[in-house]
Amino acid sequence: MADAFGTVDLTNCDREPIHILGAIQPIGFLLALTADWLVARASANIAAYIGHGPDDLIGLPLSEIFSSSVIHDLRNRAAILRGADAVERMFDIALLPDRQPFDVAMHYSGDQIVIEAEPASGEYGDASGMVRSMISRLDQCADMDAFFREGARQVRALIGFDRVMVYRFAADDSGEVVAEAVKAGIGKLLGLRYPASDIPVQARALYKRNLLRVIANVDDQPVPILPARDAAGQPLDLSLSVLRSVSPIHIEYLKNMGVQASLSISILVDGRLWGLFACHHYAPRCPTFERRSISELFAQMFAMRLESRERQATVEFERGARDIADQLLGAVASDDTLLKNPDWLGDILTRAIAADGVGVSIGGNHAFSGVTPPAEEFRRIVRALNSTAAGKVFATDRIAAILPGAETFASASAGLLAIPISRAPRDYVVLFRSEMVRSVRWAGDPHKPVEYGVNGPRLSPRESFAEWKEIVQGRSLPFTPSEVRVAETLRATLIEVVLRLADEASAERQQASARQEVLIAELNHRVRNVLGVIRGLIRQSQPAENVVQDFVKVVDGRIHALARAHNQITDDHWGPAPMQALIDAEAAAFLADGDKIVSDGAPVLLNPQAYSTMALVLHELVTNSTKYGSLSVPAGRVTICWERDAAEDLHFTWRESGGPAVAQPTRKGFGTTIIHRSVPYDIGGTADVEYRPEGVVARFRIPARHVSEAPPGIAPPVRYARPVPGLQPVVPDRMLQGRDVLLVEDSLIIALDAEDIVTRLGAETVTTAATVDGALDAIEQNRPAVAMLDINLGDRNSFAIADRLLALGVPFLFATGYGEQAKLPSDHQERMVVQKPYTLENVARAMDEMLGPVATE
Repeated sequence: MADAFGTVDLTNCDREPIHILGAIQPIGFLLALTADWLVARASANIAAYIGHGPDDLIGLPLSEIFSSSVIHDLRNRAAILRGADAVERMFDIALLPDRQPFDVAMHYSGDQIVIEAEPASGEYGDASGMVRSMISRLDQCADMDAFFREGARQVRALIGFDRVMVYRFAADDSGEVVAEAVKAGIGKLLGLRYPASDIPVQARALYKRNLLRVIANVDDQPVPILPARDAAGQPLDLSLSVLRSVSPIHIEYLKNMGVQASLSISILVDGRLWGLFACHHYAPRCPTFERRSISELFAQMFAMRLESRERQATVEFERGARDIADQLLGAVASDDTLLKNPDWLGDILTRAIAADGVGVSIGGNHAFSGVTPPAEEFRRIVRALNSTAAGKVFATDRIAAILPGAETFASASAGLLAIPISRAPRDYVVLFRSEMVRSVRWAGDPHKPVEYGVNGPRLSPRESFAEWKEIVQGRSLPFTPSEVRVAETLRATLIEVVLRLADEASAERQQASARQEVLIAELNHRVRNVLGVIRGLIRQSQPAENVVQDFVKVVDGRIHALARAHNQITDDHWGPAPMQALIDAEAAAFLADGDKIVSDGAPVLLNPQAYSTMALVLHELVTNSTKYGSLSVPAGRVTICWERDAAEDLHFTWRESGGPAVAQPTRKGFGTTIIHRSVPYDIGGTADVEYRPEGVVARFRIPARHVSEAPPGIAPPVRYARPVPGLQPVVPDRMLQGRDVLLVEDSLIIALDAEDIVTRLGAETVTTAATVDGALDAIEQNRPAVAMLDINLGDRNSFAIADRLLALGVPFLFATGYGEQAKLPSDHQERMVVQKPYTLENVARAMDEMLGPVATE
């Protein structure tokens, strides 16, 4: 037997065929009839009740055994049997003349009609009135605990058992005694837990079909049904039998508990086995058939009231949660920052679903409130949720079930309920519950080793039902189905909020983009006009002297180069422009034969700042080459190539060949300065120029932040401020005589212009810096007497420099190209501001106002 059932433990009960044991209890008799009402089977004890044994009855029509009036009544009752689990009851029926009356139950077992009968008690009362009174007492109970206690008390009063318990099943099929009515002096089982194995799987299935089960005396000998098997070799299925005998395993189980008689009544709520009325008596006892039927009816009414109370509690709970969801929606609609405030979000969510902490993950950013796992563990949880329950509300009372290693933080956060708040599995609000370390009072050790019973190795129920305590760790209070439904409601609300905010943000972006495009179009128009006017003024105002004409030509060329660059970078609304377009524009401006300049490099884009700088550099290189280098002769060529290194910096090389011999220049003009200093100064790169005899080689490194990949796709726009026209210059006095001046300016051209201006104003020395760090270093090395600070230095501002100068007592002023839009911090609100571009007049006026009479001493 042990081989057939494998390892012997309480799960053997799950394999016990308790519905086809082939016997009944001796408190009554059984007949099984064919479809044409012939006796097919009979219990072995039937002669004690009706005077005829099984051998006399089998094969006879029932009409030859019972009176015609009884047969009429039985057939009528059989006709109203509906459904696979229907049972009909008849009370105080005289089956035979001059014999005691019987209480009868009828049901179908396959295609046979089963009739079971017990001697009638003769004690019949007002069953409906009794049940109404019992239910009335239930309805007066204020809470669920009182409701359970009253249910147990009513059943005990009805059937007279020593102990009546309300036994509730948990989600794992273990059970707990939640109420009991018990005779004084026999101890209490209230609060005890019983493992799932104590009620086998098939027993729970029968409890849903056959609602009442009585065991009158555990010492009774079962009465066999004859014949044991029919012509097809099948035993009689006794699933719906009221007299079905008892499994030897269960008999041993009850004896181990000291129970002599038991009765159980199923409590079905919403189609599921919610629990049982479990009744124990410590002497043989069999309530009358009528009392058992009344108790079954009461249990059904009890279940209906219980279902109603649970539904009402659920409705109230979910209504409150919907109110909270409405509050959440209204609050976030007026202040979207609340969605990222975990304290506020945790407070409002835990009003709906009890939790000890809340974690929020939005766009890869995390925030926490209350008791939660560490941030790194929270990130692991989010990753696990993405693979475990993406896009759905997910609840568990044991995080370790989905995340290995979660036991390390289970004391703080053992269970979770995750609410996805985005369409993609990325953003979550996660409610955490702390570990519920609780003492579970088991009625016997659920982990007890096998003990062989008297009925063989299959029988291993525990022999000791002393209370056994187990500490259950690593689990939280489970989230109920109602709480999960509420979470779904909250999820819909949160997603609605997120999508609404996304729609609003999208609409705002579209409006801002439209406004920006109008503004950029207007600015582009004006800038192009300004450049055209400047070029026209220079050309129209030039005198006849050759030297001045040459100068005008050089300046005009540089302005023209800037204009061409501007045209390129504004084609895409002041965004990155292609390197190749810059080369093509310069080649087209100077060369009839575009093939004299050959370029080689992957398509890249330069942002506007780098594009403008390289436009001037390339213009000077082309200009010099067409005058003195390889582009000045037909055979000369220029090769331009570029590539990106591991750091994504762009290395740009200009290489001349085939031209006149090259010598190191003896004079350093402004064009040379542009070539050597623009890239390092303006965009933080490097420049290296070699004057080789065979041709000039110039190498430039452009930092990665100025470079992006070319299409496919549209390069992201880059926007920065452009200067505005200044005042007409005047020649002031030498007001900075003998002073050391610090100039902070991030544009080389503008810085050179500013150097000239302060030098003409009499400055002793001029120190120029393009960055905040460079300026601070210069201050520490040589404290200046006065300073002029450009407010905007690329992606930083000069306020840190201003703070240091203020602390040292060094007078300074700001400069800006933003006009009235410049915003100063409170410590510098009254500081003098020079409007760009720099001129002798506006710089002198500002210095005079700042320094006062001392400047002219």
